[in-house]
Amino acid sequence: MKQHSKLSQKQEHVAEQTAHAHAAREFSNSDELLRFDAAHTSVPPEIAERLKKSAAQLPPPPARSWWKNLFGG
Repeated sequence: MKQHSKLSQKQEHVAEQTAHAHAAREFSNSDELLRFDAAHTSVPPEIAERLKKSAAQLPPPPARSWWKNLFGG
């Protein structure tokens, strides 16, 4: 005899909500996708600390020329 396992109504509701939360989503461009992913992904503290140290060692970007600021170059 086969065993049938039925989910309770509460379990079905939770499963349905989870499915909606992970539903496919379309993005108009890759930047939008990256922003969405960054907003929903947490960085582990160890990696965040390493990134801070690495960024502190980078030289500052060179100053832009006044004519590039004026003409948008």
